[in-house]
Amino acid sequence: MTQTLHVQIKSTGRSDLEERLEAIDAGDIEPDEPTLSIEDLETFGRVFRSTNLELLEAIVEHEPESIRELARLVDRNPPEVLDNVNELADYGLIELEENGSAKRPVVWYDEIDADLPLTTPSRRGRKANA
Repeated sequence: MTQTLHVQIKSTGRSDLEERLEAIDAGDIEPDEPTLSIEDLETFGRVFRSTNLELLEAIVEHEPESIRELARLVDRNPPEVLDNVNELADYGLIELEENGSAKRPVVWYDEIDADLPLTTPSRRGRKANA
């Protein structure tokens, strides 16, 4: 079964997120499909650059046991891969599981669906009122 991570460009305030999580915990609302909000297009471009996408694909396809093994799979230096893996983990795109003395990168989804607006929120509002 395909598991999809939805990605949107939207600045979400920390208080909004905390309120939503509290409401889900209380059973007041149902959780939506897993969604990652990225603050702006520049950050989106950095997080989903080709080197990071290559790492995500390698993790899904090969399920490496360590970051060093992942580096071998993509033919890159382990310190560079570690930097990219940490960035992906910071955004919640991968998890790092303890595997002895190594950390095993894990991806729980096998598809990414991105919502990329071509206009800014203020411009969308003006268009709707036209």
